Amino acid sequence: MKKSLIAACAALVCASGAYAQSSVTLTGLVDMYAASQKQPGTDGRVNQLGSGGMTTSWFGMTGTEDLGGGLKANFKLTSFQRLDTGTPGRFGGDNFFTRDANVGLSGGFGAVTLGRGLAPNFLPTILFNPFGDSFQFAPLVLQKNVGLFNPGAGYASSTPSDTGWSNEIIYTTPTFGGLTVNVHYQFGEQNSSTNNDNKKNLGINAIYFNGPFALTGYYEHDQVNNYNGNTGANAPMTLITAAIGGANVPTTRKDWMLGGSYDAGIVKGFLTYGQTKTDITDVKYSTTQVGASAPIGAGKLLASVARTSIDNAPTFVNKRLTATIGYDYFLSKRTDVYANLMYDRLTSELSKGNTVAVGIRHRF
Repeated sequence: MKKSLIAACAALVCASGAYAQSSVTLTGLVDMYAASQKQPGTDGRVNQLGSGGMTTSWFGMTGTEDLGGGLKANFKLTSFQRLDTGTPGRFGGDNFFTRDANVGLSGGFGAVTLGRGLAPNFLPTILFNPFGDSFQFAPLVLQKNVGLFNPGAGYASSTPSDTGWSNEIIYTTPTFGGLTVNVHYQFGEQNSSTNNDNKKNLGINAIYFNGPFALTGYYEHDQVNNYNGNTGANAPMTLITAAIGGANVPTTRKDWMLGGSYDAGIVKGFLTYGQTKTDITDVKYSTTQVGASAPIGAGKLLASVARTSIDNAPTFVNKRLTATIGYDYFLSKRTDVYANLMYDRLTSELSKGNTVAVGIRHRF
């Protein structure tokens, strides 16, 4: 009888384990590059060793637990890193787990995620340009997400709310015929006694894959900036808010983008177009990007051009043109080396900029 009881208990434990399998993974990416850079609007050149050339370096933990019946619990805790100095974050003042800090449930209904996660603009932007999530060399990412300030000239990034949102709820639909939709809501967490008690961010994106053909689009209604202490001249929309009366002026910015790609085998083409507007002034950013990638040997030849025009610009910089050509060679599935040449121009009256860079990226 004791043997039968022991066997029954063992069977129960095994059955419970089958429904509650869990895993935690240490994961990340390290990327370093050497470059010689001259920014547009400046006369000098900087030789540097930088972190995050093709992808911003990061590390952290992800985990999942099988709760049975197709239901899973998931979490992510990941942090950006600057390998050149060993400093956490993308810039001074950036929080430690800025990349991901969330928990959620997924199943046949899709997925619900709570915490800090992706903004609606991120996936459509990086999936529909040949340089992916490069914040150093991808023309589309540079013009939408990276501010640039030089004496006598300024360019605020057109996406006003960062590539990640804090205090966020995301609902991701199941994939239907290649289409996935993500709905985003960010709480402003403002005191109800102030006139900003309704501050919030809303957004949605859609990504559709059908064989070699893909489409995307996103829309954001932004009142919270999310940049975690990056309040310098290169912070998003800083120049616009300064022009309308200072950073504390409550504004609503609306930004959207449509994009598509087609993979013909010998070459893959990319095309995007988007706009950003603010509700107080008539300032409007309009950004067009075309790009292509072509497999050559064990790597890919990459090329992309982006152009942003600014209507009613708060400074005399009303255009930006950025073009990059590069080659990304894979030494293995996890390690690649790359070389890029970038041209950058702010309004024709300013001096032009250019960058030459080589780097290495490793995933773990």
